[in-house]
Amino acid sequence: MSRTVFCAFLNQEAEGLDFQLYPGELGKRIFDSISKPAWAEWIKKQTMLVNEKKLNMMNPEHRQLLETEMVNFLFEGKDVVIEGYVPIVAE
Repeated sequence: MSRTVFCAFLNQEAEGLDFQLYPGELGKRIFDSISKPAWAEWIKKQTMLVNEKKLNMMNPEHRQLLETEMVNFLFEGKDVVIEGYVPIVAE
């Protein structure tokens, strides 16, 4: 049985995550109010960020940058800006 959450990112009911994927209070907030589709979108952005900026997850500053971007993306409606990346727009 999948759980449903009101997704803060999609602004609608959607399938919730199966378990908490991020530690601490922020992880609980994500679990409670971010859907699987929204999390999948974030993972794509996160991968692009890590690759583009050559982030090292052992570096606390890099982890903090990613966390800030994640909160902005999932909860603040701010897209991730990656220098030199131009999204393909369907005509």
